[in-house]
Amino acid sequence: MQFCDECGSMMKSDGEVMVCDGCGATTAQDEDLAAEFVSTEEQSGDELIETEEGADFEGKPTATDVICDECGHTVAWYTIKQTGAADEPPTRFFKCKECGYRWREYN
Repeated sequence: MQFCDECGSMMKSDGEVMVCDGCGATTAQDEDLAAEFVSTEEQSGDELIETEEGADFEGKPTATDVICDECGHTVAWYTIKQTGAADEPPTRFFKCKECGYRWREYN
């Protein structure tokens, strides 16, 4: 990881130079660190949250301690994702087994 000499923010690789997210300063890449950098432009599948209407919840764990706001059914599939910082509790995403309604629960 390379940090800005001007403001201390983390810098990102942009071609052969490093650009500061905070102040926009640029500097040459530290060649010793360049081999360790991995930059991605898209999320991996592990980071994606199933929010599409057609996302498959079937086969996921089942919760019986919930009530669907749409039909009142008390059984839903759920999945858990860490949507906030690591020190915050995870979010549970539900899909009603009866009507298919989706909702989330923040702990």
